[in-house]
Amino acid sequence: MSLLENQSVEFNAVLAALRAARRVLFITGAGVSAESGLPTYRGIGGLYNDKATDDGVPIELALSAEMLEQRPAITWKYLRQIESGCRRAGFNAAHKAMADLQEHMEVWVLTQNIDGFHGDAGSQNVIEIHGNARHLRCCGCDWQEEVADYSQWDSIDGAAPACPQCGKLIRPEVVLFGEMLPSEPLARLHQELATGFDLVISVGTSSVFPYIVEPVLMAKRAGVRTVEINPAQTEISDWVDWKFQQQAGELLPAWLECLAKQVR
Repeated sequence: MSLLENQSVEFNAVLAALRAARRVLFITGAGVSAESGLPTYRGIGGLYNDKATDDGVPIELALSAEMLEQRPAITWKYLRQIESGCRRAGFNAAHKAMADLQEHMEVWVLTQNIDGFHGDAGSQNVIEIHGNARHLRCCGCDWQEEVADYSQWDSIDGAAPACPQCGKLIRPEVVLFGEMLPSEPLARLHQELATGFDLVISVGTSSVFPYIVEPVLMAKRAGVRTVEINPAQTEISDWVDWKFQQQAGELLPAWLECLAKQVR
């Protein structure tokens, strides 16, 4: 039985909130892209739950600024692993539903994901708080490039790639562990939060970072309704108004279909 055939009280409550909303904020994490076939590093089914990488270090250390500086080949090994998964996948029904909701209201997406799938799906207002793996830059000069994938940077010997302009190390414009958040997306987030939202929906994130939790807490303090879509219990599960453990790729399109029927 589909969600549309068996709508719960909670399902209809969120649908009513969506119908009344003018501005909606989605907060997304690895769980959204997991529905595209990308593995998460932590959480249910995570690759590195309580264990080290192949190199004997936690994934957080392998993908850290310290490791990039001291042993860049290690960091690039796992950057390539992440990008290789992205290359074989693409946006899914959840990404598309968030984008299609733009026909009904103003939609903003705050995402921890670096795969670029939200933009691929058509979302216009995306705050990539951890950056985008497709944006590469040199650590030594002004060279930068947006790439479709890392195929030209693959290396048989596993070496980190060098800048074609100056020969120094290149890296993706992503936030590694131990680095500060980039100022531009952070400022945009604060600006949009100050403007306010009518509904805040957290999708597929474990909500361990303060800047991911704060929009939910701000909404609660302002009397704005909040939703969580996640199979696991998280830091915000007890705070939100409605908690769903269904797949976002099933739930979000169902709400969108109901909204579209209303318009027709």
